[in-house]
Amino acid sequence: MKFALPQIRHDYKSFETLVCLYEQTKEHVLDSVLIDMKATRWFDADMCAAFGAILYSLGNRLNEVNLIQIPQKVETILSKNGFLSHYGREKIPDRWGTTIPYRRFDVQDDHYFADYIEDELIHRSEIPEMSHSLLKKFRESIFEIFSNAVLHSHTKLGIFSCGQFFPNRNRLDFTVADLGVTMLENIKNYTGTELSPEEAIIWATQEGHTTKGDNLPGGLGLKILYDFIHLNGGCLQIVSDAGYWQLKDSRVITKPLTYSFPGTVASIEINTADTAAYVLVSELKAEDIF
Repeated sequence: MKFALPQIRHDYKSFETLVCLYEQTKEHVLDSVLIDMKATRWFDADMCAAFGAILYSLGNRLNEVNLIQIPQKVETILSKNGFLSHYGREKIPDRWGTTIPYRRFDVQDDHYFADYIEDELIHRSEIPEMSHSLLKKFRESIFEIFSNAVLHSHTKLGIFSCGQFFPNRNRLDFTVADLGVTMLENIKNYTGTELSPEEAIIWATQEGHTTKGDNLPGGLGLKILYDFIHLNGGCLQIVSDAGYWQLKDSRVITKPLTYSFPGTVASIEINTADTAAYVLVSELKAEDIF
């Protein structure tokens, strides 16, 4: 079969495209799948995490996946971040250092993921200034997304991650995707609550809600990220099952997707034009406030 891929951006419309791709290919086994990228004039590289997860699931069912007619501009960026090296192209040097490489991690690769976010994300110069204590919490929140994928989704196919700095947009995007039990299914299994896919994401993002069990700490682990993005003017997106959730411009919106994503995607967009310096409230002294 052949699937024509339009441009892919860090937005609802592109998640709609990706779940449509999954829906049309999810029953294919021992088949040849062509992804025609002739019309893919732009590809926000962090979306390789969700795109790569879907293509990996295709390969896991012994399908042959080929990406064809890739525009040169798109091929260059997806070769720089290493994504296309999984599909017959050579990786090329990223001389400007704008990419956060595409990676797939097994569930036991927590140390490798920790090193990855430390080396590729946390200490990037584009990240707004944070106190040592806040940076530690920020790091833990990013790692919690990985831990959440391991503990909640029970994924057997792995966890996928990628990012990109867009200097002209003053944006740094970072996305993590898993192929496992969705938030909707997980909440239903643990609490018996019947929710829509969007309601399930809202439930999971509320502080104190968890399906990990009484012997494990924490919840989804997004509180620090939620508060930071709110102040920073960035964007936080979550897709799980057929639900889409977004925090942007201090507003939360939810929308249903036409089809389901076979797991969960968490996507962070940081406003790199932000010149503020951030600290934890607990670090402030009286003289700092008054």
